[in-house]
This record gives sequence, structure tokens and C-alpha cells, in this order.
Amino acid sequence: MKASRPTTAAAVAGAAVLALTALATPAFAHVGVQPETTPAKGGYTVVDFKVPNERDDASTTRLEVNFPADHPLASVMPQPMDGWTVKVTKSKLAKPLDLHGEKISEAVTKVTWTADGKGIEPGFFQKFPVSLGALPEDTDRLVFKALQTYSDNKVVRWIEVPQEGQAEPDNPAPVLELAAATGDHHGTAAAGASDDAQATAENAAADTSAPKGGSDTTARVLGIAGIVVGAAGVAYGVFAGRRRTTA
Repeated sequence: MKASRPTTAAAVAGAAVLALTALATPAFAHVGVQPETTPAKGGYTVVDFKVPNERDDASTTRLEVNFPADHPLASVMPQPMDGWTVKVTKSKLAKPLDLHGEKISEAVTKVTWTADGKGIEPGFFQKFPVSLGALPEDTDRLVFKALQTYSDNKVVRWIEVPQEGQAEPDNPAPVLELAAATGDHHGTAAAGASDDAQATAENAAADTSAPKGGSDTTARVLGIAGIVVGAAGVAYGVFAGRRRTTA
């Protein structure tokens, strides 16, 4: 009977590890987009396209982000990055945009980053900051389809659009949720907002801290661990009670 105690403890520990792994893995699973400033409709913001390297035998050497054609953005300014060459692709618009009283006849449709050296090596991730504006006022989200190329020329296409109420697809496209317009970020947002967003991007590029949402993930991990430990306590109590009854 004594030999069963280590076995029970080992089973509980294994369950805890599995629970923690299940929560931790998705946070770094795919290319995503994270705002550095509030993405209010009609305003400007800075976003980071976060690219983790999922491979252990190849580096990420190229990232291509396609911008939504149904909601074109008049201002798209990627920040220069050491070790990467950036190319901005523009296309003519079927309907010109009105920005601060000026007609914009073309918009950015794609931004491509190509590594000059090794790129994103296994076990690392990279943030690619971009200043965006003015954000559309007739939608609640923007979808950016992305292509991630590895050093062995394998391409992972993050292009599946997540649907509300359905499970996340295997290769979800990065989605930026837009906040309601505010008095400071609405329609005719001040031109200086773009400069502020660019300054935020410069600060963001030097930030190597954990990605946003880390505290929420930690809280969930601790919560699951608490549940597992609690369940182990109940199981041990039942086991001990049975021993006393048998004795």
C-alpha cells in the first residue's frame, strides 16, 4: 500500500505538467498582431507583427504581410530594423481615400521583410513594428494574411480567417480588433498622431519584454495548477480514508 503513494503523486504531477503545457503552447504558436497603442476607429496606432520560429531545424528568413484590400489604409510606415530589408508594395485604389482633406489614390497592399543574415533562429521570435492609420470606422477588425518563409524555402501560410463561435483554424491569419472611436481618434485624426505612433514604434522595437497578455496567461496557468493540486488533495484524502477503513 505504501508503494502507491509515489505513484499517485507522480500521476498528479504529470497531469499538472500537461495542463501547464496545454496553456503555454498556443501563446507562441503562430504569427500574430499586437497593438502598442489603442487601435481606435478613425485613429492611428502602432502594431507589432510577432513572428515566432516554430522550427528547430530552420530559421525564419522572410515575412510577407498582406493588408486588407476591403479596408485600405492611407498611412502604413514600417520601422527600419537591423538585419532586415523591408519592401513596401502599393496599389491603385478603385475609390480614393480622403485623409485630412487630401485625396489618396493608392494604398499599401503588402509589406515584406527579408533577412540579411540568419533571420529568426530556432527558439526565438521577432517583432516587426508598423505605424497604421487612419483606421477604418466601418469595421470592428482588420485581417492581415501573412506568409512565413523558412531558410529551407518552406512557406507557412497564415491566411485562414478566424470565425466567431468556431474553433481557431490551424493557420489563423493575424487579426487586429478595433476599439470604438474616441474624441482624440476619430475621422479627421490629427496628423501628429502618426508621428506619435511612429515614436511608439521606435520604443517598441527596443522592448524585449514578454508579449502582451503574459500576465493573463500566467493567471490562467496558476489557476489550472491550483485546480490540479486541489484535485490531488481530494484524491489523497479519499485514498487515506480507504486505508483507515481497511485497517
